[in-house]
Amino acid sequence: MEPGSGPTTAQAPEQKSFQSLSKRQLIGTIIGLQLTLLLAALDNTIVGTAMPSIISQLNGFERYAWVTTAYLLTSTIAVPIFGKLSDLYGRKWIYLGGAVFFVITSALCGAAGQIPLPLDGMNQLILFRGLQGLAAGIVMGLTFTIVGDIFPPADRGKYQGLFAGVWGLASVFGPTLGGWITDTASWRWVFFVNLPVGAAAVAVLFVAFPDIRPQGVRRAIDWAGTATLVACLVPLLVALEWVTAYGWAAPRVVGLLAFAAVMLVAFLFAELRAEEPIMPLSLFKNRAVAVSSLTLTLMGMGMFGAILYIPLFMQSVIGVSATRSGTLLTPLMLMMTAGSILSGQLVSRLGRYKILAFVGLGIMTAGMLLMSGMGADTTQGIAIRNMVVLGIGLGLVMPLYTLVVQNAVPQQMIGVATASTQFFRSIGSTLGTAIFGSIMLGRYRSEFDAGIPQGVPGPLLELFHNPLQLGQIGPRLREGFAQIPNGPVLLQTLRDNVRDSLVAAIGSVFLLATVVVAVGLIANIFLPEIPLRKGFAPEDVAEAVSPEGAYATGKTASQQGAPALSASGQGDD
Repeated sequence: MEPGSGPTTAQAPEQKSFQSLSKRQLIGTIIGLQLTLLLAALDNTIVGTAMPSIISQLNGFERYAWVTTAYLLTSTIAVPIFGKLSDLYGRKWIYLGGAVFFVITSALCGAAGQIPLPLDGMNQLILFRGLQGLAAGIVMGLTFTIVGDIFPPADRGKYQGLFAGVWGLASVFGPTLGGWITDTASWRWVFFVNLPVGAAAVAVLFVAFPDIRPQGVRRAIDWAGTATLVACLVPLLVALEWVTAYGWAAPRVVGLLAFAAVMLVAFLFAELRAEEPIMPLSLFKNRAVAVSSLTLTLMGMGMFGAILYIPLFMQSVIGVSATRSGTLLTPLMLMMTAGSILSGQLVSRLGRYKILAFVGLGIMTAGMLLMSGMGADTTQGIAIRNMVVLGIGLGLVMPLYTLVVQNAVPQQMIGVATASTQFFRSIGSTLGTAIFGSIMLGRYRSEFDAGIPQGVPGPLLELFHNPLQLGQIGPRLREGFAQIPNGPVLLQTLRDNVRDSLVAAIGSVFLLATVVVAVGLIANIFLPEIPLRKGFAPEDVAEAVSPEGAYATGKTASQQGAPALSASGQGDD
């Protein structure tokens, strides 16, 4: 070897992959990832409690839904786009960029209404929440991808279960924390609290997380696919948000859905022609990916079909307070967290996942069925029991399909494959919110109209048409009915009618959610059982030579190989 032609014995070996992380790097990376994911997860739940104060101060009641909608739109769009980009350009700087941007946009959200912009305070908050959702989509989409980079599938389950547990704990404590911060400080601190924690997470990741980039991949950005995906998802998600308010037949909803369908066709055409498609359609020829994507969509629908209407059932049927109804969700969330951790441990010990998929979805289906049987005589204890069953089933399967997909694709596609699991779960949640919301309101109104007593003025009846608002208009109802003959008796009759109508309406939602989850259970009959890989070597790339996979080429796994990785990305381009 000529002088200078290779590393000397005094030089440290070049870090070639995430699997060669030192103990310090590994611990720092895991801590940084968990802190960042915790911030993104809390942001999904903590803001809701502060919304009444936000609306009161910024005078934006008629636009309050857009604070959530803007966040949902941008986070859903960001997941597949940045998942693919991380496959092409490496994880570190994209993830760090998302984390830094999340901290910056949190500061902007907290300062909404105080920044000199040609927008009022509420519109500023909507804008900044949209930007914050973009950052959250990057963080949420890449966290589990990085876990997949670091740990082989045989060990990955227990770590992904722990990360899913972080998400569950944020769901439990987020609303309470949001209320405490709002009451003791200001709603602005719901956002400002992200700054010190986010800065610490960024600092840890900057030091501990290595910049390892793929070699031997074509770095062609799929501009056409990105544009058509955005043009499809934005009108689709907005239309689904508007369904509950305007109905499926409203011209604005029909027009947006039609435009989304046209853009979907354009997106599929663009992906077939792209050199490096943002969401390779060949990915879904892989049976494990296809079944997992379908199951995650159905799970997302069923999960939101339950969680969204449990507090309404508790308040309007069982008769607990709004604060108490939120607290009663804690058993479901805790069981979901425990189930996620247990699932990760079991799949790592067993080395297989299909039995857990059946058990988890079976328990979830049973929990949904129990929920559908709740009526006016249901006690808090029975409702909690049903939520515990549902939470255990949901927890067992929540982290599972990310592992299934990661184990079924080559390592060089793990970013876009993992992003697809987040993407379809989000789409399912949005579909469930729209479809179940429409069904619930339609069934409620038909049942309520059938039980209206004689002698109630039309203007007062209109107040009962949206059961979601009845808790806020109690004084107005009492005042209105006090001015008509036999008013208190009529009001009590209508309240009983509301309760019975909600029992029927929410029961139908739970029953439909049971069917949806059961379809997911049946779909898992076709889920292939691929033994979890114990390493990252090219010969271990799952389905590379499997007749069930989309990547079978007739070559041996060692002939196919896997992309090399280089530290700092030098010489990649």
